[in-house]
Amino acid sequence: MFFHPMDFLIIIAFVLSLWAQFRVKSTFNHWSEVRSASGMTGYEAARRMLDRNGLHDVPIEPVPGALSDHYDPISRVVRLSEPVYYESSISAISVACHEVGHAIQHQNSYPMLVLRHRMFPVVRFSSGIAPFLLIAGFLFHSMNLVGIGIIFFTAAVAFQLVTLPVEFNASSRARDIMIAEGFITQDEERGVAKVLNAAALTYVAAALIALLELIKYIMIFTNSNRD
Repeated sequence: MFFHPMDFLIIIAFVLSLWAQFRVKSTFNHWSEVRSASGMTGYEAARRMLDRNGLHDVPIEPVPGALSDHYDPISRVVRLSEPVYYESSISAISVACHEVGHAIQHQNSYPMLVLRHRMFPVVRFSSGIAPFLLIAGFLFHSMNLVGIGIIFFTAAVAFQLVTLPVEFNASSRARDIMIAEGFITQDEERGVAKVLNAAALTYVAAALIALLELIKYIMIFTNSNRD
């Protein structure tokens, strides 16, 4: 029960995930060395982007750590890691504007973001209990527990799939506004695209692993019921 032909694909997806994490760090580090022509720091780019979209009341806070940047929809705060907040590199303004993209999504009630927020309480519970149900089901040869675990795990996978358009849309909004408002030059657009695409790949890899695992569990459950 613990080894399945799907595991080969899962291993490949896991390697892809490791490569994606390496790529996002290396890409971020590379473009961190390239100063933006505008000279704006991540904080300044984020502040201007927020203000020009009517989000004057959304604060920006520095937080410790690397690549710990995020938008908090509950507190309505953009939090930027210190390397992004204080630096004026292509990486810094790219990541900062991406997080503002989420704030703009929130303001405009972007449907996939609204769905993601509504799913979160359920997913927080289901993702915590699903592994225990699946493990217990396999250990005690109880397909009923496995079936329930699959249902809970499906919610977690759906959440990751919904996250993909949310992230891609935030990056698209960021790039469009950065170009329209003159935050970056045409030559810098390539660097911005590389930074944002590398970050997006990590979400794709994570979603792929979760989806393949779900398919594996469904196949095991289906085959067991046939037997």
